[in-house]
Amino acid sequence: MPKKATKQGLPPLDWLKVFEAAGRLGSFTAAAEEFGATQAAVSQRIRNLESWLGRQLFIRSARGVTLTVDGESYLPLVHDTLLALEQGTDNLFGQSARELRVAALPSHLEMLLLPRLSLFSKTYPDLRLVTETVPKRLEFEAADGALHIRYGRGGWQGRDGVLLANEVLQPMTAPGKAAGWRQLPVIELRGERPGWAEWARVTGETEPDAGPVSVDSMAHALRAARLGMGVVLGSKALAANLLQTGQLECAPAPELAIIEGYWLTWPPSLGKSPRQRALLEAFSQALRQ
Repeated sequence: MPKKATKQGLPPLDWLKVFEAAGRLGSFTAAAEEFGATQAAVSQRIRNLESWLGRQLFIRSARGVTLTVDGESYLPLVHDTLLALEQGTDNLFGQSARELRVAALPSHLEMLLLPRLSLFSKTYPDLRLVTETVPKRLEFEAADGALHIRYGRGGWQGRDGVLLANEVLQPMTAPGKAAGWRQLPVIELRGERPGWAEWARVTGETEPDAGPVSVDSMAHALRAARLGMGVVLGSKALAANLLQTGQLECAPAPELAIIEGYWLTWPPSLGKSPRQRALLEAFSQALRQ
């Protein structure tokens, strides 16, 4: 049993934090990586804590370390206390976020984010919103510290997230043209979304003939429809503001719901404190409207 040191109040906080990490992760090496320290430094702090307590907290072996009965009893207390201290400190003294960075494809920034920011900005008038345009889907990693608005099925590695809206596609036209949409040229949208052939297969409708316009952006396709260039199989999520303001109309035709959707994602480090989680919830709620 370690020799008991003379107590003076509580053990040093860094000893407790290292013990909590090592116990939670089951490894001195993993704890060292979490703190950016050496394994020797972690081992020394735990030995210091054991000496201070006069109890052995870990069993060391060639295969690694395991908690003793005392260690298993102490770990939940230390974990809960450190968490409460962190959250309480943030609630009392933490500074409110001054800036919110959001990275997204151009069409998602223009059509999903900007039309919904008015009420959110009134709720958080001192918060500065900074957008970062991501030209291609594979370039999100360059903005890994920001919030992302992403299209897909969710579950991006190393990020938490919440679904904003499922993707639903429906034929759309300029105002006054919806009733006769079958006579309009079809605006082709190239990309990852299902096209007119899939819409016809699922709904049982007749696939319309291809038209002279082909684009690779939903924003451009919706713009072409607004200009009277034809009918588009449009995203109801991205076109929500255009439909509400009468700039586009849904044709009297079936819609196609697909498994993909629009997600707000963030690195786990952005959602640790109650204030951060509240801000993320408020922001995601604003984008769902």
